[in-house]
Amino acid sequence: MSAPLPAIRALPSWLLGRAAARGRTLVAEALAGEGVKMWHHVVLSAVSDLGPLAQAELGRGIQLDPKDLVGVLNDLQAAGLVVREPDPGDRRKNAVSLTEEGARVLRRCETAAREANDRLLEPLSATEREQFMGLLTRISGTEGRPS
Repeated sequence: MSAPLPAIRALPSWLLGRAAARGRTLVAEALAGEGVKMWHHVVLSAVSDLGPLAQAELGRGIQLDPKDLVGVLNDLQAAGLVVREPDPGDRRKNAVSLTEEGARVLRRCETAAREANDRLLEPLSATEREQFMGLLTRISGTEGRPS
């Protein structure tokens, strides 16, 4: 018996979705090994790149609902990975910054995520990986924008 839905399974959007789901699973498992969830990693990375920054600005930058961001920040602060302090430019706002431990955890997470992505792309040669990333960048609409 053949696989069901051959027309659906032949669509690029379906194949991209399957590849993305596999990639998310591999990265989530790798991050779990570091005791970190996906959104925790995203927030740590954004704070590292942009911080210290206002909590509201952080949420907009990573497109995370403010209620959800508060939960992630609570987790990260309880673990000693970020601090929230009054923003010197506007004391009504909280500025989020990375702690030294947060920077160490982020480095481990970056390594784990990179290794997970290497596993995802393992079937491809180095040349194919480069070509694949170029094509993904073009069709994702992020070409020419900072990643």
